[in-house]
Amino acid sequence: MADSYSYDAVMNNLSVIRENINEVCDRYRSKDTAVEIMAVTKTVPPEVVNWVYDSGLTLFGENRVQEFLSKKDVYRLDGRNPKVHIIGHLQTNKVKYIINEVEMIQSVDSVKLAQEINRLAKANNRTMDILCEVNIGGEESKSGVSAENLNELLELIAPMENIRVRGLMTIPPPTDSDIFLGRMGELFSKLRDEKRDGISMDILSMGMTHDYAEAVKYGSNLVRIGSGLFGARNYNI
Repeated sequence: MADSYSYDAVMNNLSVIRENINEVCDRYRSKDTAVEIMAVTKTVPPEVVNWVYDSGLTLFGENRVQEFLSKKDVYRLDGRNPKVHIIGHLQTNKVKYIINEVEMIQSVDSVKLAQEINRLAKANNRTMDILCEVNIGGEESKSGVSAENLNELLELIAPMENIRVRGLMTIPPPTDSDIFLGRMGELFSKLRDEKRDGISMDILSMGMTHDYAEAVKYGSNLVRIGSGLFGARNYNI
């Protein structure tokens, strides 16, 4: 499967992404801004994932639990132990499979899911970092809590002893994305400035291949990039 990928192309894509982020930070953000690049590895063969790991990129995002479980041992070859986040919609009955395998779950959008994560984290003597997924555009086709209901969700999750809310994640609508990216940046800044108990609010995961530069402009400090890094996906793999 790796034969369909070009090492040179992937490395060039990563270089361009880094340059674009640096340019946006120089123009719109403070000099000490740090933006982490997540490689979204849906359908990407593990050996190709290891190319970017070897280049210094250590954060990876998996959409599907089953696919991640099939890759996780390859991720750890030769003592490798990259950071892996679940970024896709997560069903409560799948939490048990990843509770000890990932560093963060970015797609928490309900009390029910948070309760199951908290229960299993406690049973495994750990604390799970999470992001609350916000459906900033109110799209019926997307998961995520509405911006209007976010406060209530945060209030219910914050007291859970084995969950640590680290921030917010979103996938804005493809049209008028600047408007929604701006709204999300403002929402994140407001919550961060409030300094609520049990909520650190230090990560805004926002921006993908088509809009990561704009997302950084509006405050994102974690961008999730798949096809912009690895090339067009082969969903038949």
